[in-house]
Amino acid sequence: MPQPTAARPAPGPAPTEREHVPPAPGDARTAPDRAGSAPGYAFDNATPHSTEQHRCLAAAYDPVTLPRLASTGVGPGWHCLEVGAGGGSVARWLAGRVGPGGSVLATDLDPRHIAPAPHLEVRAHDIVRDPLPENRYDLVVARLVLQHLPERHEVLARLVRALRPGGVLQIDEFDTSYEPPLLAPDSEAERVYTAFLAAKSAALRAAGGDPHWGRRVPGALRDAGLVAVDVHPHIEVRHAGSASLQLQLHHTGHLRERLLAQGLTARQLDRVRALMTDPGFRAASSVLYSVQGRKPGGATR
Repeated sequence: MPQPTAARPAPGPAPTEREHVPPAPGDARTAPDRAGSAPGYAFDNATPHSTEQHRCLAAAYDPVTLPRLASTGVGPGWHCLEVGAGGGSVARWLAGRVGPGGSVLATDLDPRHIAPAPHLEVRAHDIVRDPLPENRYDLVVARLVLQHLPERHEVLARLVRALRPGGVLQIDEFDTSYEPPLLAPDSEAERVYTAFLAAKSAALRAAGGDPHWGRRVPGALRDAGLVAVDVHPHIEVRHAGSASLQLQLHHTGHLRERLLAQGLTARQLDRVRALMTDPGFRAASSVLYSVQGRKPGGATR
């Protein structure tokens, strides 16, 4: 994998921080079990599925995440952090805005998919266990990360501490409690799609996640001490040509064994895959909540 590079890196981590060596390509390590309750992170970057996962996520949700980040005024001289950077599309976009004089640190348990770019540093880092420098960043972003972590509130507090006074935290998370089929060929097709959604939700919970956590993010940011909390919900209609439904289709393979373990049958998986390629199928998406909050004190940019 490419070695981490940075044209204008942020100052080094606090003396107590330890760096991890990114796993080499093909290393099958997964995230360690957390709190003794999770059989590993559901969306491991070391699997053959991860490239398509990142492509679908970027296509579906960069149009939501990036304008929200732009609304903060992020620009030259800013120091930014993205945790759980995945394929790196958000981190690279930020890196294109912060020079000269700024920097972006992109972290992930396994950052092999994050391509180098000017002003971008890439680091293997476990946000649950590894420390971050405090009072350092103008902007911190985490998209679809904390809902997967049983320790999400502790991680949120760590991200708040990493902000400089006046800095902004953006958390983008799903609430999957309402995403029904809207147009399906028949009632059986509706039932199999609903069964798939239920099995997926159960699989994520079994891995330590909370697929409904998006609705609780605004209150969590307020309780963590942030002010000027701003909430933007995003919902759309899924169809065969939409990236958000392509992501669901991808999950029938990426999460296949987890879905089967939750009682979905191979026949149901085949049927729901066929349904998601039907040009007449329509479903409501889950709600993506994009939530921003500002750390008190300091001068706002």
